[in-house]
Amino acid sequence: MGSLRLTLCTGALAVVALAPAAQAADGREVSVTPSTPAAGADLSLRVTGCEGRTATAVSAAFVADARLTGAGGSLAGETRVRSSIEPGPYDVKITCADVEVQGRITVAADGGGAAPASPAAPVDAGGGWTATHLSAMEPHVAGPGTGHAVTGLVLAGVAATAVVLRRSRRSREAD
Repeated sequence: MGSLRLTLCTGALAVVALAPAAQAADGREVSVTPSTPAAGADLSLRVTGCEGRTATAVSAAFVADARLTGAGGSLAGETRVRSSIEPGPYDVKITCADVEVQGRITVAADGGGAAPASPAAPVDAGGGWTATHLSAMEPHVAGPGTGHAVTGLVLAGVAATAVVLRRSRRSREAD
């Protein structure tokens, strides 16, 4: 009976371990680059798991609301942190397709070593092919999705069932 209990506990642990992965695959996530911006710095925002092609990011830390665009559930955009803002954490609210996604940024205490927010000299931006093939530059969602998580849960359940059946067959044969 001890091995049956061990098998059931192992199966339960597998389900518990895989359940957060399924939620993360379905969940919405906000990322900020740089992760800890300084006051006055430009920053990039990315949100995954949003339906639609546009979203708006709002925060008291931003100079202006950020407009995020993209496809396939991944939206990205840029904004600037207020230069007069105090260091510390600030909430970010992203609205996409009637759904609100919450995030948080932390403004760094010292911006002395930060790079300038804009170029000091003209930048050769190129052109030609790049301007006509912008669809190739759209963000794409990478990594495992809901299907992968569900497949893992099913396989863990099948393995646990097989072990339980084998153990019960062995115990019947021993009797």
